[in-house]
Amino acid sequence: MERSESFENLICWQKAYELKKRLKNELLPKLPASENFELKSQIRRAARSCTANIAEGWGRFHYLDSNKFYYNSRGSMAELLDHLIEAKDENYLSEPLFQELRNQVLEAIKVLNGYIFYLKREYLISLKKT
Repeated sequence: MERSESFENLICWQKAYELKKRLKNELLPKLPASENFELKSQIRRAARSCTANIAEGWGRFHYLDSNKFYYNSRGSMAELLDHLIEAKDENYLSEPLFQELRNQVLEAIKVLNGYIFYLKREYLISLKKT
């Protein structure tokens, strides 16, 4: 199995990174100061977790070890979606922005799932060769 030169080359990391930047620039400034240590902090931590877990998974050299970090990243993406629903329900973001961000989260999850399935397939193929 061929490894990318850096986790930065992984499309799943790039999607998560773009989402993180967009949340930082377009959503977090809209949240009221009363949410600084609640929703704002949770969104920031979950977004950071998405990219950090992909990076950490890439840094591991065994499929089974790496995979748990990719699953953690996927869980953080789902957590972000829940936080977006909360922000929408509290009228901190508009319906159109919510839908755009929701679609971006779901696309990031879809790409990450594809990477997880690709790695699993490659791992199983490598087992058959031994």
